[in-house]
Amino acid sequence: MKTTPTRVVVAVDQPLVRGGVCALLDAQADLAVAGQAGWAAEAIRVTAALAPGVVVLDLGLSGGDPAELVGELTGHGARVLAITTGHTVALVARVLRAGASGVVLTGAGPVALIGAVRACAAGGIWLDPAVAGDVLCELLSQPVTGQATAAMVRRLTEREREVLELMAYGLDNAEIARRLFISDLTVRTHVGRVLHKLGCGTRAHAVVMAYRSGLVRVEAAALT
Repeated sequence: MKTTPTRVVVAVDQPLVRGGVCALLDAQADLAVAGQAGWAAEAIRVTAALAPGVVVLDLGLSGGDPAELVGELTGHGARVLAITTGHTVALVARVLRAGASGVVLTGAGPVALIGAVRACAAGGIWLDPAVAGDVLCELLSQPVTGQATAAMVRRLTEREREVLELMAYGLDNAEIARRLFISDLTVRTHVGRVLHKLGCGTRAHAVVMAYRSGLVRVEAAALT
């Protein structure tokens, strides 16, 4: 049975780079470039008009603050994969809090970019290994949080904690469903309840709470 390709908007300011990303994604049977944008206002307009599943967003796009732009795009129902030539933990944290589903460095290569787009489209979180390492190091440098955070996580049901743990390991909804032998719809329901109970607007925020509460250890996540 043939599936409908995921529609993607590519928002990159440099025309040559944008063209290369579009050509790469369009060559994949399960992805289709629905539109392009070269600056922030255009990215918002195109996303609102085309309702893509994923927006590949250059964090250096002119005309807007990166985190605010991510918030605008996710507000139109799109998942955002942020791409950047460089990064800081603060920038990554801001765009993830704003709702980005992934961050990838431009030097990661085409295979990583395709995998990242697919992961975001499937409802997962994708972090470039270099970015993930920095974020985890930042988490480790902070004091253990948490009685309030840990208490909130403990109030989740056993199944909801299982789902949150697998989210923290980087699994998307389909992978969680296979691991737990439940349907994708059931996973989506559990994820929604986890976000609601933890007061999180994004999966990334919930994952941070999983680490800070002690539910997931960095060493265990690294070995998964």
